[in-house]
Amino acid sequence: MISRFFYEWERRLAAETNDRVIRKFEWGLDWIIDGELPSGSPYKIFTKWVSDVFSDTNRFFSILPTNQYDLNGQELCFPSAIKTPHRENNTVYAQYFPAVSKNKTRRAVIVLPQWNANPNGHIALSRLIARTGISSLRLSLPYHDRRMPPELNRADYIVSPNVGRTLQICRQAVLDARRAVDWLTQRGYTNIGILGTSLGSCLAMLTAAHEPRISVAALNHISPYFADVVWEGLSTTHVRAGLNEGIELDQLRLLWLPISPEPYIERMRNKKVLLVYARYDLSFPLRLSQQLVDKFRLRLIPHQVVVLPCGHYSTGIPPFSWIDGYALTRFLHKNL
Repeated sequence: MISRFFYEWERRLAAETNDRVIRKFEWGLDWIIDGELPSGSPYKIFTKWVSDVFSDTNRFFSILPTNQYDLNGQELCFPSAIKTPHRENNTVYAQYFPAVSKNKTRRAVIVLPQWNANPNGHIALSRLIARTGISSLRLSLPYHDRRMPPELNRADYIVSPNVGRTLQICRQAVLDARRAVDWLTQRGYTNIGILGTSLGSCLAMLTAAHEPRISVAALNHISPYFADVVWEGLSTTHVRAGLNEGIELDQLRLLWLPISPEPYIERMRNKKVLLVYARYDLSFPLRLSQQLVDKFRLRLIPHQVVVLPCGHYSTGIPPFSWIDGYALTRFLHKNL
């Protein structure tokens, strides 16, 4: 009865969003390969590219430093490390919340909200973290908020049936987060963590796995594979509809492996990690969340687990949002 209640509630909450667009399948090789495309089938070109990425993922997620940071009040902006065809998306925006403390603190956390979060998403959580004595920096993801070009109503370009674009824009989010770490370091922060929710959770783990200055990662809604969530999740049925036109799940899982948590689990061994999932989640199916926890456990990677008694969308509704916020904030305060 409890499961049925939450599943029906989750479907009603998902149905409140009525502007989802089914876009056509595209390989998007132009998003990952500069210049003339190699000969061969798109899938073979992609598999070769993925193999090259895994030969050195540090290089794939590396950044060039910038000194073009501009803090105006609470808003920080700086150029993205990747230049996309959309001018609006090439500037990163963040909201900075200094710690509310009489004593100087060197602790800070980067907050990555969920896919299609509005400009106020995770602002209350960021303020709560600051009140506990940890400064927070809430980033807008690529193609979100002020980074969204006029042609979009939703942040479709970061998760879409365009395989190459999804790869490149998720990589862009990781590089943006690493530049945010640079800025925090320049301001004297030495203990830096990252918190991500849903899509932001995946991006947070990729960032933590490749950023040695991040020591703590709070991952809120989890899965080992990017492709499987898109393929099975309630929130991405319209994306799946487009993908069905040109690719199978096993192929997509391989091509999106560079932006999946699974290959980078071992890199989390020396981090403090919190894994949070919801028991009645239809967007990040329970089976996938438990798979990631099992992979951490079987590899003896230290971690903590919190299981929320709700679904994906209902996580954002009291009292479940309070439970989630408390668990995340308590973990950060204890470990950062």
